[in-house]
Amino acid sequence: MAQIDLVTLTAIGTWVLVIGTLILMYWQTRQAQRLNSANAVMALRERYDTPQLRRTRRALANSLLSEPGETFPRAELLTFFELLGVMTHRKLLDRELVWNSFGGWVSSYYFMLTHPHDRIAAVRERMGDPLAFAEFEWLYHTVQAIDRKRLGPTEANLIESREEARSILHHESELPLE
Repeated sequence: MAQIDLVTLTAIGTWVLVIGTLILMYWQTRQAQRLNSANAVMALRERYDTPQLRRTRRALANSLLSEPGETFPRAELLTFFELLGVMTHRKLLDRELVWNSFGGWVSSYYFMLTHPHDRIAAVRERMGDPLAFAEFEWLYHTVQAIDRKRLGPTEANLIESREEARSILHHESELPLE
């Protein structure tokens, strides 16, 4: 009988060791994913501030602030936000980190690109691609959901959104190019 107890005890110990190892491996994998996400967001943030993208941001901001009509934006910045959206949607980037690093810009550019005229819809029509910049649109809605979660149940009205977007784009329109 003592031998059965020793075998049972060994089996239980082995299972505890296996389960503990799996939990530790899962924890380490999650930590590595978080670190990779943080590094990727930091690298994207650096890319967002390169002279080339600063020129693009400045030009688009000036265009959106000065031309209320339907102008077609250059795709470089929209493509950047599309990439950011794809990576976030596929859970390669942490949503909260993306929100914290890019949320104001995503919201402002998307809002101004879609108000008073939906330039993104016009680009989709012009390209014949109904999914063009769909991940940028998804990212905008994700950023808005995090904003509502953080700010509480009251949502900012259209005038406040417009004024905030205009303020951020005004700052973008004056970016130094160096």
